[in-house]
Amino acid sequence: MTKQLLAFVTLILTYLLIVFGGYVASSESGMGCGPDWPLCNGKVIPNLEGETLIEFGHRVIGAVLFIISLFLFMKVKRENNSSLERKAANWMIALLALQLIMGAIVVFYHLPSIIITIHLLIAMIFMALLIWFWRNEPNQHLYIIPKPVITKHLNAIIILLFATIGLGAYIKHEEIGLSCGWLNCTENSFLPISLPQLLQTGHRVLALIVTGYIIYLVYKVYKTNETILKQRMLLALIVVLVQIIVGILTILSFVSLSMAVLHLAVATLLFAIMVEARVIYGK
Repeated sequence: MTKQLLAFVTLILTYLLIVFGGYVASSESGMGCGPDWPLCNGKVIPNLEGETLIEFGHRVIGAVLFIISLFLFMKVKRENNSSLERKAANWMIALLALQLIMGAIVVFYHLPSIIITIHLLIAMIFMALLIWFWRNEPNQHLYIIPKPVITKHLNAIIILLFATIGLGAYIKHEEIGLSCGWLNCTENSFLPISLPQLLQTGHRVLALIVTGYIIYLVYKVYKTNETILKQRMLLALIVVLVQIIVGILTILSFVSLSMAVLHLAVATLLFAIMVEARVIYGK
């Protein structure tokens, strides 16, 4: 198996783990294994039912991801790769180890919101590294002439998306996602009047900025001859518009399980698309 293919398999598994982790949190199954880690309710293999089945399934996917990531790490180290790839592989393993520690902290301290949010954001960075390994082929930039201005725009959108996802995760885990309606925060005003409403409004403002930024960059990119980048930005535009609809439906459904998980899944996909576009576009 080539390095790129192994990275792609690891990437898909990481995406599934992030989305399934959202399902674990939204279904309130995070303590399905009790306060035990790495054991589950004091057992290697617990009684697989209800919340325990969900939480244990999440841990199993994480264990498989850990093993596959080690294979990728060893493959990078064994091949005659650049020093940059070797450093990226070291960061990948460091992030993976940090994720294990954060996972244990989440269990031991009964799901603190800030720790769960950091846990998710580390997973996003880990996924970005995997995208880099997947798409960082020696000759892939020959047909693209990077433009510094567009590169800066891509970097800015990725950072804004990262912040939007992080704030959204914190709001979700603090259970203040319904602090505002889908359009306004109070009966007579669009403006927030409490901290939860301020956080919710901040999340929405970031989401609107990201949407506007992507629309603007689509316009900029379509004035160039970069076919591949055009495709990625058009896909990003479609996904971000879907995410707005999903976000509205999430509020209207009173943050139902299915809509909450879908909201995370689409946001993670959008982040992956933008990171992949940035990697392909080059430096």
